Amino acid sequence: METQSLISSMMRAARLDTAFYNEVEADTSRNGQALTVVIIAALASGIGGLLGGVLRGSFTSAIMALVIAVVMGIVGYYIWAYVTHFVGTRFFGGTADVGEMLRTLGFAYAPNVLGIFSFIPCVGPLIALVGSIWALVAGIIAVREALDFDTGKAVLTAIVGWLIILVITFVLTAILGVGAMGLSALTGGLGQ
Repeated sequence: METQSLISSMMRAARLDTAFYNEVEADTSRNGQALTVVIIAALASGIGGLLGGVLRGSFTSAIMALVIAVVMGIVGYYIWAYVTHFVGTRFFGGTADVGEMLRTLGFAYAPNVLGIFSFIPCVGPLIALVGSIWALVAGIIAVREALDFDTGKAVLTAIVGWLIILVITFVLTAILGVGAMGLSALTGGLGQ
């Protein structure tokens, strides 16, 4: 896979290029690229969290931020694809298979690379939030194009999946956050 080709694809996805999402939907050779985009976006968000933790002086929370961002980015991608496929095909009559959902939604994750800026005081979290909202909009376009139905159905389908991921992320973050606090207490803070 060429780096330039991947960057170009990520840019087209971030520009909300409908033709691009239609190409990706039909091209089974792009499964790996879609997952790579998700991993890059998850790593970018994780690095932003890691840098934020380091700047706050907490090595343990920095490592946990990195792990949580990467794991939840990848797990969330699969959950979102399967939930949107289920909701879109069962309730709204969409016509995609799971592979089409994985490919289109994988590229829709591209704007999440802005999560790398989350460590910047004041504006960083806002930049990351803009990236997340932008990725949600890209996801709606991806769902619409993959499932071949109107924007209203795509909005409902994408948001249902996105809300499920949000709840799972909050629960896991709370559990892992408590675990990190316990680990920090046991290890004496390691750099706090």
